[in-house]
Amino acid sequence: MQAIYIPHLLNAVDRTRSLIFETTFRNLATLTPVRAEVSVRHGTTFLDVQGSAQTIVTLTCDRCLCQYNHRVAFDAKEIIWLDESVASQQDIPLEQEVNPEELVESLSPYGYFDPETWIYEQVCLELPQRQICNASCPGLIVESKAANSSPPKVDDRWSALEVLKQQLAKDESHRN
Repeated sequence: MQAIYIPHLLNAVDRTRSLIFETTFRNLATLTPVRAEVSVRHGTTFLDVQGSAQTIVTLTCDRCLCQYNHRVAFDAKEIIWLDESVASQQDIPLEQEVNPEELVESLSPYGYFDPETWIYEQVCLELPQRQICNASCPGLIVESKAANSSPPKVDDRWSALEVLKQQLAKDESHRN
């Protein structure tokens, strides 16, 4: 899917472009394609983006490490400011201090809006922070060793160290 060139939205009917699409994301394991609807309206100084999507993602349980399926469905709305200075901010440092008032999404009014990337970000925001397969998940089951079990097998590669250890113990006993 191609990104939307923002100046072209000014010539669209009602300055709006609506898309319905299905996609998969390389970085997100899904059982079904992501079915999405996105509407982008140019509001002169901002983009009004509305969308909805649904899919089933494969997650790994934080307790038992088993994989399970989780349904993701959402309706999202976001205002993205159009700011000409965004184009000149391409070479900003990766880490910098930001005031809370500056935490807004901005794009260049002469740039592109990628609906597929926007949907991917919204899906990721909808994923649960604690990924638990079910409420009664017992977690990892650790097998306890019986008291009468055989002693652990020693790796043969450590045998030379064991011989040296015994020699040191003999030398120490002869000194005392």
